[in-house]
Amino acid sequence: MRESEYPARWWHALEDGRIQCDLCPRDCKLHEGQRGMCFVRQRTGDRMVLTTYGRSSGFCVDPIEKKPLAHFHPGSSVLSFGTAGCNLACRFCQNWDISKSREMDRLTDMASPEGIARAAEQYGCRSVAFTYNDPVIFAEYAMDVADACHARGIQTVAVTAGYMHAEPRREFYAKMDAANVDLKAFTEDFYFKLTAAHLKPVLETLEYLRHETKTWLEITTLLIPGKNDSDAEVGAMSEWLLKHLGPDVPLFFTAFHPDYKLRDIPETPPETLRRAREIARKAGLRYVYTGNTHNSEGETTLCPDCGGELIVRDWHDILTYRLTEEGKCPDCGTKIPGHFDAKPGDFGRRRRPVAVM
Repeated sequence: MRESEYPARWWHALEDGRIQCDLCPRDCKLHEGQRGMCFVRQRTGDRMVLTTYGRSSGFCVDPIEKKPLAHFHPGSSVLSFGTAGCNLACRFCQNWDISKSREMDRLTDMASPEGIARAAEQYGCRSVAFTYNDPVIFAEYAMDVADACHARGIQTVAVTAGYMHAEPRREFYAKMDAANVDLKAFTEDFYFKLTAAHLKPVLETLEYLRHETKTWLEITTLLIPGKNDSDAEVGAMSEWLLKHLGPDVPLFFTAFHPDYKLRDIPETPPETLRRAREIARKAGLRYVYTGNTHNSEGETTLCPDCGGELIVRDWHDILTYRLTEEGKCPDCGTKIPGHFDAKPGDFGRRRRPVAVM
């Protein structure tokens, strides 16, 4: 299949004849035919093109809890897809066969924005998620898909590392209904050595999403033994989140498994996730979850005031749902932040690949 030559946005010409990509803080400067670090944004003549527009690594209907999102239409189905490439270089990437792909022939599924929206409606999905690799690098495609979805009453979700410049960030998130941002660690040393990126732009994205948009925000941190799982780092991160974002942004601590270029480190023990959750809750964060390991307590949404169990989960299935139609605790009336409109029959959906035309 031929690569797309869809005109890319957010670039400018330099005096030395190169063009600079202005999408993310990498600021890739390109000669004719060169690609950015993300691999999918390329200089062709005197312009930049997005080579993966309209092409996907595959589509799947997932539970929304798999993204993970705990407070965004729990129990609903989401149509998930990604493309190829990434603008980070995480040595521990859990989706490296997609995000690090350099073979465009892997992108066997072609779908227009309208086709994706149509498929989401056909499969009964409440939303479409841009995931598997970072939608920042295929922003033009994701934004067009979002427009097509919104025209059919379907919402959109960005699963992202949040590594993006301010101007494209404003335009991109104006079209996203929810985001799960992967805060990979809370030290510049980790970001520089293990992702070839920087921490500050990610923190700026988090603050922007929380205070300047209507996009529903949740956060995930993958805890890697000996790299970002110390009590001190988890505590410092939790305190920053509380101070800068407030106590109500849901936070997930998820388990690492050896993969890609970090195969010499063991998987994260469940106890590490439980400990991190307790540190974050003691710091004042109200909605802290664990993932990638079985822990019903860490998967359950609790009322922050009376402690009642509101949504009891088993992996990605919902076993008990007690919120009122207004999203309140039935015991004490506390309003739980998020989007809650579950209906009978929404729960227990399992993952399944689908075709999109």
